[in-house]
Amino acid sequence: MFISDYARTLNYQLEPGPSEQLIFPSEGPFDERLGYVSLPKIQARLLTRGFEVSQQVRFSPALYDYTQQGFFAPYTEKVQAGLTLKDCSGAPFYRFNYPYHHYSDFSDIPPLVIQSLLFIENRHLLSSKNPLANPAVDWPRLGIAAISQVTKALGMSGQSSGGSTLATQVEKYRHSADGLTDSPVEKLKQMVSASVRAYYHGPQTLAARKLVVWAYLNSVPLSAAPSYGEVHGIGDGLWVWFGANFQEVNRLLDPKRNQNDTLKDIGLALRQITALMIAHRRPSFYLAPKGRDELARLTDSYIRLFMQQGMITGPLMAAALEAKTQFRDFKSNPALMRVASSKGLQLARGRLSQLLATQFYDLDRMDLTANTSLNIRLQRAASTFLAELADPAIAQQVGLIGHRLLSPAHTAQVNYSFTLLQQSPQGFKVRVQTDNTNQPFDINEGSKLELGSTAKIRVLTTYLEIIAELHQKYATTEQGELKQLANQQQDSLTRWSINYLLANPERSLTKMLDAAMARKYSANPSEQFFTGGGIHVFHNFSPQDNKLNATLTDSLRLSLNLPFVRLLRDIVRYSTYQDINRARLLSDDKHPKRQEYLSRFADREGKAFLSRFWKKYAGKTDTEQLDIFLNGLKQTPVRLAAVHRYILPDATFAQFQQFLQQRLGSQTPDNKTLNQLYQRYAPGKYSLPDQGYIARVHPLELWLLAYLMQTDQVTFNDAIQASQVQRQEVYGWLFKTRHRNARDSRIRTMLEVEAFLDIHQRWVKLGYPFQHLVPSLATALGSSGDRPLALATLLGIIQNGGVKYPTVRIQSLAFAQDTPYETHFSPQIIAGERVMMKEVADTLKQALAQVVNNGTARRLAGVFQLDDGTQLTVGGKTGTGDNRIESVNSSGQVTRSVARNRTATLVFYIGESYFGTLTAYVAGNAAEQFSFTSALPSQVLKGMAPMIAPYLDDDAAVAAQHQGHCLH
Repeated sequence: MFISDYARTLNYQLEPGPSEQLIFPSEGPFDERLGYVSLPKIQARLLTRGFEVSQQVRFSPALYDYTQQGFFAPYTEKVQAGLTLKDCSGAPFYRFNYPYHHYSDFSDIPPLVIQSLLFIENRHLLSSKNPLANPAVDWPRLGIAAISQVTKALGMSGQSSGGSTLATQVEKYRHSADGLTDSPVEKLKQMVSASVRAYYHGPQTLAARKLVVWAYLNSVPLSAAPSYGEVHGIGDGLWVWFGANFQEVNRLLDPKRNQNDTLKDIGLALRQITALMIAHRRPSFYLAPKGRDELARLTDSYIRLFMQQGMITGPLMAAALEAKTQFRDFKSNPALMRVASSKGLQLARGRLSQLLATQFYDLDRMDLTANTSLNIRLQRAASTFLAELADPAIAQQVGLIGHRLLSPAHTAQVNYSFTLLQQSPQGFKVRVQTDNTNQPFDINEGSKLELGSTAKIRVLTTYLEIIAELHQKYATTEQGELKQLANQQQDSLTRWSINYLLANPERSLTKMLDAAMARKYSANPSEQFFTGGGIHVFHNFSPQDNKLNATLTDSLRLSLNLPFVRLLRDIVRYSTYQDINRARLLSDDKHPKRQEYLSRFADREGKAFLSRFWKKYAGKTDTEQLDIFLNGLKQTPVRLAAVHRYILPDATFAQFQQFLQQRLGSQTPDNKTLNQLYQRYAPGKYSLPDQGYIARVHPLELWLLAYLMQTDQVTFNDAIQASQVQRQEVYGWLFKTRHRNARDSRIRTMLEVEAFLDIHQRWVKLGYPFQHLVPSLATALGSSGDRPLALATLLGIIQNGGVKYPTVRIQSLAFAQDTPYETHFSPQIIAGERVMMKEVADTLKQALAQVVNNGTARRLAGVFQLDDGTQLTVGGKTGTGDNRIESVNSSGQVTRSVARNRTATLVFYIGESYFGTLTAYVAGNAAEQFSFTSALPSQVLKGMAPMIAPYLDDDAAVAAQHQGHCLH
C-alpha cells in the first residue's frame, strides 16, 4: 500500500551532537505542554548557560520534507509524561506523571467503555471486516458532515454534524493551533497526518486503530478546573470533576470483576464515563454549571440508545438513568495533587525552573528527565538528622547542650543549613543541600548574612595574593635595585616584601608565603581607626587575647579580630599606593602642577570608576538599580535622605517619607525630623562630592545612578560625555578646603572607597556573590556580608590548588525521549579556571588545617577517618554573627541593643575531594535568647560524621555506587 510504504521512509535517528536535520513543532496544545514547541528557545538558552547538545535526533530527508509542509510527525505518542528527577546514581527521586490517571495499555480498558466511546464517536473504528481500513476517514460520516455544512451555508435549518473521526480528533486537539480546526487546509493536515500515523507500522491498521482509542481515552481535553488546571483524559476527568476513583470505576464496568456489586454503583460508573465522553464536544460548557442540565439530558439519551443497541441490559439502563452525577465542590473539596516536599526536591525543581525560565506548573508537565548531582540517600539522611536536632534529648546526645552552645529549652528555634560538595573534572558537584526548615528559601545560597570571622579567609587570601604579586614583580630584580627601592616611600606590604627578598637570595615563593604568614600583628584594641568616614574601635572575642602579638597563622587559628583589622588596613594602603596619583593626594599638598595633574587624574580615574559602575547597573530596571545601590549601603536616615534627594530631586515629601519608611521600618524618624532631612538635603544644598561623602559612596556612582534613572536608553559613551563636569568636580573639591586635616580626612575616605572597589574585584574573582563591599575595616570582621555557599566555594578553590570550577547541580537533561524531538544536554566540559596561584592555595590550606587541629574548629580534629583508620586532613574556618541595631548617646555609649539575628557558620574541606558549609541561624528578636558561637555548627558536623564517612573512602564509595547511591 502506498501510504504504508511512504510512512516507512518517515524515520529518525538519535545521533551525537546538535542536529541540522530537525523541525520542531511550532504549535499545538500537546506539543506545547510537553515542551516540544519551546525546545528551540530552551536549546538557545542552555547554550548560553554552560550546556551543550550531546545528542539530538536527525530526521530522514523524507520526514524533514513531510514536516516542513506542516504535517505532524508520525510516532507512537506518549499518553503520560512529565518531569523526572534522578540523583547522581541515576535513581529517580521525583516523578510527575501527567495525566495522573490513565490506562497503561489498551487491554486495561473495559469493553463497555470502548463500546460506549465508539457508539458516540466512531462506531466502526475497530471493525475487523477491513484490516487495511484508514481510521482517519469515515466516508459516510464525512458525506453527512459535508451535506450539513452546505445546508448551513444555504441558511436551511438542521443539526450541524462533524466529519472528524477519533483519529483526526486526536490530531486536532494535540497538534493544531489551540486544538481547533480553523480552515479546510487544517482539516486536511489532520487527516493526512492521521492516515500516515495509522500506516506507520504497516498496512494492517487494527493495532493502530486500537492505539487511537487508547490515546483518545487517555488524553481527551476536558476543560480546566479551579486549583488544578487543564484536565486531560477520562481518568483525570473522573477524579477531578466527580471525585470518582478511576480504578474503582473501571472495576465496576468490568463484568469479570463486578459480579458482587450493585446495579446502582455500576449504573453511576457508566453514567460518569458517558457524560465525560459527551462533554468533550463542548467541555467548557457542559462541565460548567450552566451546561450540566443539558449534559444530563444528552447522557440520558445515549444510555437509552446503549440499551437499544444491546450494549447494556434494561436494569442497568434504569440504574444509570436513576443515578445522579455529583460534581465536585471545588471550594470545600478542591482537586489538589500535592507534590512531595523536601529540600532536595525544592532546590532541584527551583534550579531547573530558573535554568529553563519556566514556572513549576509547566516544568512538571514537560517531557523531561533531569539527572542531578544530588546524593539523595545522603540528602535524606542529613535532612532527617538536622530536623531531629529540635528534640532536646537528641541535641543532648549529639553534644549541642552547653556553654556557648544551646539550652534544652531553645533547641527547636535554631535553623540549620548544610551543603556538601565534591571536586570533579566536570565541576564542583553539589551532593547535599538541605536544612531543617523545609521551605524553598535556602540560607546557604539565598541569603546575605553577616558571618563574622569567616570574612578573615577572604582578607587573608587577598593578603597572600598581594605577597605573591610582589614576589612576581620583584623576585628577578637585582640586589642593588632592590636596595634603592627599599629606601623609597612604600606601603608596609611592599616594603616588607622588598626587605624579605633582599634578605633571602633564594627567593622561593613558598618560603616567602610561609614568612608572610609568620608576620605578627598586634591584637591590642586600644587604637582608634579612621575608617568608613569616621573613628572606630574594634574588640577581640576574648579580652584575654588583647595582649597578644600573634602571627597571622595564629591569628587565623584563634580567630583574633584586631590583627585582621590591621591587616586589612595594610591591604587598603597597598591598593592606594599602587596608583602613584592616589598616593600623592595625601603627600603632596603644594605641587606646582597640582591643577593640571588633578584634571588628568580626575578624568582618567573618573572614567575607570564609571566603567565599573556601568557594568554594575547596565541592563537593570530602575527598581533593580536602586535596590543594588541601597543593598550596598549602610542605611541611616541621613544617608538615605542624601541619596533620595539627589537621585529623585522632584520627589514630593510624601514620596520621600514613604521611601524612608520602606527602608527603615520601625527605625524611621518622626515627621518633624523627616521634614528637616527633606529640606536639608534638597537639590542644590550640597555639591555632588559632598552628597557622596554624606552617603559614604563614591560620588560618581551616585551620579550615574541618578543619570540612569532620569534618562532613557543611554550608552556608556553617553554617560562619559554627560559626566565631564562631574568627574572634575568629584576630585577638584578635595583641594578647595582651607584646613589640611579636614581635607585629608575627606581624601582618605574617598581613597578608602576606591581601595575597597579594588578589593571587591579580587573577591568577586574568587566567588564573592555581592556587588558591593562596605568601605570599612569592619569588613574584615564580616560587616560586608557573605553567603555560606560562596565561602564554601572559596574553600573548594583552595582545596583544588587554586583552580575554580563551576558549581554543578544538573548533570544532564533529556527532553522528549523516544520521540522525533529527542534532545540531550550536558554541561560543557570546561577546563578549570586558575584564579589563585597554587602556592597561595597550598599556604591557605595549611593554615585552615591549623584551625581544626588546634583552633576554633578543634572539635573536628581527628573526626573523619577511613575504614582502615587513615585520618583525613580537615580544614575550615568558623564565624559568628551577632547582628544588632544599637542606639548610642552623645558620649558614644550604647543605650539600647536589639538583636536582628544570630548566625554561626563553619566552612570546611575534608580530605582532597569534599568541602562544604554548615550554618546555624536564628532570625528576629528570638536571637536575643541565644549566645551560641561557631562551636555549634562544628559540633553538628561532628555528629554528622558517621553518615558522611562511608562516602569519603574511594573504594567504599565505588562499592556504594553499585548499591544505588554515590558520591562519585
